[in-house]
Amino acid sequence: MKILRISHIGVAPKDPQISLDFFGNILGLAHEGTETVSEQKVTVDFLRTEKSRIEILTATGDDSPIAKFIETRGAGIQHIALEVDDINAWLVHLKSKGIKLIDEEPRYGAHNTKIIFIHPKSTGGVLVELVQEQASQ
Repeated sequence: MKILRISHIGVAPKDPQISLDFFGNILGLAHEGTETVSEQKVTVDFLRTEKSRIEILTATGDDSPIAKFIETRGAGIQHIALEVDDINAWLVHLKSKGIKLIDEEPRYGAHNTKIIFIHPKSTGGVLVELVQEQASQ
């Protein structure tokens, strides 16, 4: 089992256009596209760095986890995502260590990935996402 790299950093802004303008137009990061993940009630804009991404997260409804995050914590970094080689092995490992999880099983994530979220209570306050890339379909 390995952590391969920082996959992405999820940013939850109050005004997504300000973030898109800053990261895209000012910093010059390439906009890779936009994807709506209905299950998570979020639209994601992908901005590419050399080896990872910044994801601008926009709630698709008032009951979205992103809307709730902004309401309770304000705008900012919502999570850090680490790419792993075997998400199922990591899930077993984390459970065996008593780590509090948000996801008990891997689920679909943007960019055709499998993901799980680890509860901030087990990480010292940071929402951590583990991501496993899947082969293109």
